[in-house]
Amino acid sequence: METANMSRNKITILQCVSSFLLAVVSVNSSTTPLVGVHPLDEKYFESDVIRCKDGSKSFSRDRLNDNFCDCLDGTDEPGTSACPNGRFYCRNIGSSPKFVYSSRVNDRICDCCDGSDEYEGSISCPNTCIMGGNVNYVYKPRTDLRKSVDRQLGSVTTDPNSSMTIASLQEMVKNLQGSLCNSFLT
Repeated sequence: METANMSRNKITILQCVSSFLLAVVSVNSSTTPLVGVHPLDEKYFESDVIRCKDGSKSFSRDRLNDNFCDCLDGTDEPGTSACPNGRFYCRNIGSSPKFVYSSRVNDRICDCCDGSDEYEGSISCPNTCIMGGNVNYVYKPRTDLRKSVDRQLGSVTTDPNSSMTIASLQEMVKNLQGSLCNSFLT
């Protein structure tokens, strides 16, 4: 008789725990934060059916940020690069908030100083907002530094008539490094 009561108690406890976990999961899935949305627009996206801001059509909430452009104005994809006219909101807490084109979302270049535009995890963006947010961080594999420098300098180095060539820029870097080293030694 005692073992039967203990078994019933275990089953009851398991049912309670599983019900609790199910409730936690459902609450978490329904309150996921909106990625790339301005705080003043959060209420706009709360309803189950959302209208495109240009008034062209409506879409269900589950189609928000689903990586498929339903609205021509990009209303339904504030957190992805699916819509060519979309804009992603960078909160940049500690610096100035801003909008960036949605084509810059998850492109492996940190456009928001808080790194929020690179949320997929393929790159880790340092939070530079506290420093003013003016640091541009571009992921560069460490395989070939020379190609990376050429790619960054772009058209400046490819124009033979340009006064700024790779050699002159490298010389400028060496001079700056020397000046910097000398200032630390004195």
